[in-house]
Amino acid sequence: MSLAKYEIITTVVELQSLTKAAESLNLTQSAVSHAISSLEASCGFSLLIRSKSGIQLTSNGERILPYMREILKWNEMMHQEIQLLSGIQTGTVRIGTFTSVSSQWLPGVIKSFQHEYPAIHIKLKEGDYGEIKGWIASGAVDFGFLSLQGSSIFDTIPLKKDRLVCILPEGHALASAPAIHLDQLREEPFIMPKWGGDDEIESMIRTHKVKLSIRFEVAEEQAIIGMVQHGLGISILPEMVLGNLPDTIQVVPLAEEPYRMIGMAALSLSELSPAAHTFINSVQDWLTLQHLMDDLGHHPTSP
Repeated sequence: MSLAKYEIITTVVELQSLTKAAESLNLTQSAVSHAISSLEASCGFSLLIRSKSGIQLTSNGERILPYMREILKWNEMMHQEIQLLSGIQTGTVRIGTFTSVSSQWLPGVIKSFQHEYPAIHIKLKEGDYGEIKGWIASGAVDFGFLSLQGSSIFDTIPLKKDRLVCILPEGHALASAPAIHLDQLREEPFIMPKWGGDDEIESMIRTHKVKLSIRFEVAEEQAIIGMVQHGLGISILPEMVLGNLPDTIQVVPLAEEPYRMIGMAALSLSELSPAAHTFINSVQDWLTLQHLMDDLGHHPTSP
């Protein structure tokens, strides 16, 4: 069984499409179909179910896929190590990320990184916390950005405390307060952010034993901001997502000073590829520089 066939089937599963996988791998669709059929013949059983609703793994395929991903991972690591010993940094880094990190950090990080390491390719998968955790656990990404809460099955690197604040429409009775206690929000129509899994807003509410009057549950931050702007309720969001707010939105700190801890997570940091370690170091260096520049009153987009 060839590594190329493993790469083809893992790409098909990731993209949920033979056509998209063929385009991604620069192959014809018939070549992708032939590779899958050949691999299934070698295994002696079907790996994929093809139907009008899409592509799914068979139960046997679900058991085999993690081994294929592991083989591909170690093959990639071996090639990167060989190149590293030869004085060349190459490879591919697959990263799970969520919206605010994608928009606020990664453009600057990747621009700086590609300038220094042009032979290392970055692949991003954007989703919510639950999806990112699943990608890390399955090996679909090398590591991911997450909101770190409590104990974790992953190895983690904390990066930044992102303060949680209350957002209200202009003219709201609490908009001029220097700070708001969570108890003051009990009777307010509340728009609950839902980012997949047990997110930091739910955790904060549970920790402080506050019962809110939840009217809507919304995953997209900009939609939440728009709903608050139109007087449909108030909400709590991380400061990192609140750039370029309209003047009709008021931001007030919470007296309890809650925050989310943004960090990076991997199944095993010690088993990451050289390229992944290099990217992680670049993220940490970039954030350190941003912090220093903020202290000096400057706001560069990249180092």
